[in-house]
Amino acid sequence: MMGEIDLYGVFVPGLAVWMVIAFALSLPVRRLFAAIGFYRFVWHRPLFDLAVYVALLGGVVTLAHRTLP
Repeated sequence: MMGEIDLYGVFVPGLAVWMVIAFALSLPVRRLFAAIGFYRFVWHRPLFDLAVYVALLGGVVTLAHRTLP
């Protein structure tokens, strides 16, 4: 995993980049769940959305860790 990214003199942690990517991936997933009516089976929607986000974040970090040198 990369350490830090320099944005005009401000160092941003590499994890923040992966968090933004995971959030961008979670938006269409949540929209898909709402479209197919999956949320009818979910007891606590915000908690479920957080769990989906954390799972996507773990997948993004794992994928990035395996592909980046």
